[in-house]
Amino acid sequence: MPATPDSLHLFADMLARVRAAAAAVLGPNADTSRIVVEPPRDPSHGDMATNAAMVLAKDAGKKPRDLAEAIAEKLRAENKVEKVDVAGPGFINLTLKASVWPEALRAVLEQGKAYGRSAIGAGQKVNVEYVSANPTGPLHVGHCRGAVFGDALASLLDFAGFDVTREYYINDAGAQVDVLARSAFLRYREALGEAIGEIPDGLYPGDYLKECGAELAADYGDKLTKMPEAEWLPIVRLRATDMMMAEIRNDLARLRIVPDVFFSERSLIEGELPDPFSNEPPAQRPKDVVVTTIDALRAMGHVYEGRLPPPKSGNLEDWEDREQTLFRSTAFGDDVDRPLLKSDGSYTYFATDIAYHKSKIDRGFTDMIDVWGADHGGYIKRMQAAVKAVSAGKAALDVKLVQLVKLLRNGEPVKMSKRAGEFITLREVVEEVGLSAVRFDMLYRKNDAPLDFDLAKVIEQSRENPVFYVQYGHARGASIFRTAGTEMPDLAIDEAALQAADLAQLSDTGELSVLRKLALYPRLVEAAAAAHEPHRVAFYLYELASEFHSQWSRGKDSPHLRFIIQDDPRLTVARLALVRGIVTVLASGLTLLGVEAPDEMR
Repeated sequence: MPATPDSLHLFADMLARVRAAAAAVLGPNADTSRIVVEPPRDPSHGDMATNAAMVLAKDAGKKPRDLAEAIAEKLRAENKVEKVDVAGPGFINLTLKASVWPEALRAVLEQGKAYGRSAIGAGQKVNVEYVSANPTGPLHVGHCRGAVFGDALASLLDFAGFDVTREYYINDAGAQVDVLARSAFLRYREALGEAIGEIPDGLYPGDYLKECGAELAADYGDKLTKMPEAEWLPIVRLRATDMMMAEIRNDLARLRIVPDVFFSERSLIEGELPDPFSNEPPAQRPKDVVVTTIDALRAMGHVYEGRLPPPKSGNLEDWEDREQTLFRSTAFGDDVDRPLLKSDGSYTYFATDIAYHKSKIDRGFTDMIDVWGADHGGYIKRMQAAVKAVSAGKAALDVKLVQLVKLLRNGEPVKMSKRAGEFITLREVVEEVGLSAVRFDMLYRKNDAPLDFDLAKVIEQSRENPVFYVQYGHARGASIFRTAGTEMPDLAIDEAALQAADLAQLSDTGELSVLRKLALYPRLVEAAAAAHEPHRVAFYLYELASEFHSQWSRGKDSPHLRFIIQDDPRLTVARLALVRGIVTVLASGLTLLGVEAPDEMR
């Protein structure tokens, strides 16, 4: 059968063929939507495997094995299929003809940077919120992992056809920013010449607030010292949070991360804040969004006044023996109902978080992804419950936890930063090892697995350093083309010539292995996007680079396998087409991860 119009790659093409074969056996009304075609876990089982018989047998009233044999018989007639085997209770394994694999390379050459791009997202809006660190200091290496993960995930979803918005939630309300303001006020007094001594416990000790204090002193002289705290606190708080957010923006830019939206928590409570340094009268503020959200939930029967029983675990963090305003989160899968107001009448963090996520829904996002630190795992159920409630079940929240990063140098823990006082800043790490090493290594582990980041090892030039090995693959490909231009200057190796290459020349087992790996890329992108797992791209790139380096090494030992054969222009063009395909896919994957694809390595 011919490939369907949306068959952008071999796996999509074969999926269409398997579904057609199943429909031919069971009739056109058979529901084939649950059929998948994927690489087998054991490569010895073939090139592709499908669950078609397993998912259709019950509805068809047939034994899976019998149905698998019937579908397999249809697939054996396909012109791309070399062999079909039925295994176990009814899995179908497919081995494709060797002549099929150059099709993937042809697609790479023709589509270029678009190869692997998918339409599975169908333009669906997705909000990815990540980093969202409190604006109380510079970003540290722990924030770095969540920032890189969220940014790579957003790029991956965009490449898979989703309409992605990258968002940073500024936690600029609550006690922590008041502590920031008091810390900055202390530095302001220091800038005025006062001896402040040791920074008191409970305040931020880092030197990064000295600049804020100096600016306040330059702008206000000693005027703020003559005000009661209730008057100077909002002025200092706004200046300090603005300065911290400017620093955070700069640090994110060092990682090539530019959120589309910076959303202020305080705006949920106070609306757009007036500029205290302006003579213009403040605009009328909208209503408190948090209270309107609570009122809306109350009207739906999801908020009530009641008492919480003591927690069975003995953890009294969220428990107070008093009548209070509670969200009925147990109705949506949570373990216990959750308080919305503290005893002093102020909002809990949970209350403002509900209003914040409702704002996303009001902006048209029913598909939301939050990237949180691992210490927030206990918060997931209540937040997912809240999203279900405020959206009437129409929105979904996926929370991705990012585990801690242990910073090492040659296996030894790194000492704390002089500037930050308590941690190593993201800026210091990027300046020492570079953008690419930081981003790739942060993504070369699954997000929920602990990560040891060794400042010495991530810049080693060896196979054991994944980012070097992958980037070297791209640089090696560029080097091969430079060599070809020198050794065979009359050989046409422009894009048109490569697209017209006789790819049937690529028959060596190593070349076919690389072709199979190239064919996997579009399916890999779709699977990684669907699972919200950008680390799969990093793993794939390492495997592709390994295949490439291996084939290059084989050419050193066996000259007939080299990419450039001076007395065989036809074969050389075919092999250079393969190299072009490799570097195109390496560059594509590295771009998704936000990592540079160099043409030379020094």
